[in-house]
Amino acid sequence: MTNVYSLDGILVFGLLLVCTCAYLKKVPRINGWLLSEKKGVWGVFYKAAVIGTRLHIAVAISCLAMAFYVLFLK
Repeated sequence: MTNVYSLDGILVFGLLLVCTCAYLKKVPRINGWLLSEKKGVWGVFYKAAVIGTRLHIAVAISCLAMAFYVLFLK
């Protein structure tokens, strides 16, 4: 049986959240709907989008490293 709450699973989820929100920030209709709130629960998506756009090099390198780990080492 696999471990449901593993560190690598949480890291993959976080990276996917940041990458998805940064991509959706470029879509005008979704940007106004999903990323308009800057506080509260919906503010998490806005903050993830800001992290993804400002640290895009570090996020891309982290995604590549995590993909290598999941595909070849795990």
